[in-house]
Amino acid sequence: MKAYHVFLAVTMMVTGSINTITTKFADISCAPGLKDFNKTNATWHAPAPDNPCRHSYVINNKTGERDYTGGYHQFDHPFVQAFAMFVGEFLCLLAFKLIYFTNKSQGREMDVGPQTFNPIVWALPALCDSCATSAMYYGLTLTYASSFQMLRGAVVIFTGIMSILILGRKLKPYHWCGMFVVLLGLVAVGGAGFLQQKDEGAGSNAMPHQSLGDLIIIFAQVIVAFQMVVEEKLMSKYKTPPLQAVGWEGFFGMAYMAIFCTIFYHVQGPRADNTFENAYDAIAQIRRSVTEVDGRIALAMGGTVCSIALFNYSGLSVTKEMSATTRMVLDSLRTIIIWVFGLVAVDDHGLTKSHWETFDPKGPGYLQLAGFVFLLGGSALYNERENEIGIKEPLIFPLFRAMGISSAIMTASEEVKPLLQSSSINKPDI
Repeated sequence: MKAYHVFLAVTMMVTGSINTITTKFADISCAPGLKDFNKTNATWHAPAPDNPCRHSYVINNKTGERDYTGGYHQFDHPFVQAFAMFVGEFLCLLAFKLIYFTNKSQGREMDVGPQTFNPIVWALPALCDSCATSAMYYGLTLTYASSFQMLRGAVVIFTGIMSILILGRKLKPYHWCGMFVVLLGLVAVGGAGFLQQKDEGAGSNAMPHQSLGDLIIIFAQVIVAFQMVVEEKLMSKYKTPPLQAVGWEGFFGMAYMAIFCTIFYHVQGPRADNTFENAYDAIAQIRRSVTEVDGRIALAMGGTVCSIALFNYSGLSVTKEMSATTRMVLDSLRTIIIWVFGLVAVDDHGLTKSHWETFDPKGPGYLQLAGFVFLLGGSALYNERENEIGIKEPLIFPLFRAMGISSAIMTASEEVKPLLQSSSINKPDI
């Protein structure tokens, strides 16, 4: 393997892992926000007196009440986090323009397709991405980072169903088998979270609303699947370079998230000023984390933006320089990295495991591990590659042949159209 290929593979795994980890890290980091904000009883998943940001109390000058957080509270801003993700995607458009004009100035040709499309066509998939990402980031505030990453595999099931209903595709037997195996994985991962929550009880370090967070993430994959359908139609019609398409989705995604932040500022919720999202508080926390704390929230947000941009670029480069199979394997490896990181990480406020995974050898830990294997195997069974004789087959079939396992479930004599996983933009959501 060439050194450049190794560099791309490592970059993709590292930046892909950093994206989820930094998002979760920002979620649980503490910093003061709005000057007159009392968060003592506002956050429903970290109520006083067990608020992880609890400090010595101060007197609220307006109400005379004691504020046991000292003005500190967690950076609980899923919509602002989603905005940062789209900033990272928008950087891909700038990178595309830079590469294009560099090649043009040096007289080198670059295949960019006919470039006859109106950029507004990417507004619809960007809207899907905005809704799905916001929902998933909200779910991430309620569950563990590894569960978040694993449960995103549910998109295989919904993509297969929508490819039948909307695109009129005919799935092969191995596609149905892959979807069933993924379903088993989802049941295992969700069941592990439920059992762990039940065993440890609400008064322990367990995430008290993990099951709700898991369900939100799974249902968000319905939107992601529809997004893939739309992306495939646009990509096949306009032959848009993936890096450019990702960038335009980032551009429109930023606009949508600005609108969402404005709307949800006027919706009652558990955040600052009793709002569902308070971008003013988020900006104040980012700024004051630098001036009054240690800058970790600003660092995490910057890590999200940069990692999204680099993950998109390196992922597309891996597909081009190596193969889609390699990209799928690397994407699965980053799930392992996130899971292992969650096992060793602790909250810096109290050195507890309140927001990171624990491995329970009594059962739930092994059930989650089995669920990950099912999700990985189901995805490898559903997604396709083109073998040496030009016939499409599941990614996992070379392993089956090496193990001497029959591939009777595959009808190799029929040529099938590319499925959504191989023909959509193939970018990370988050």
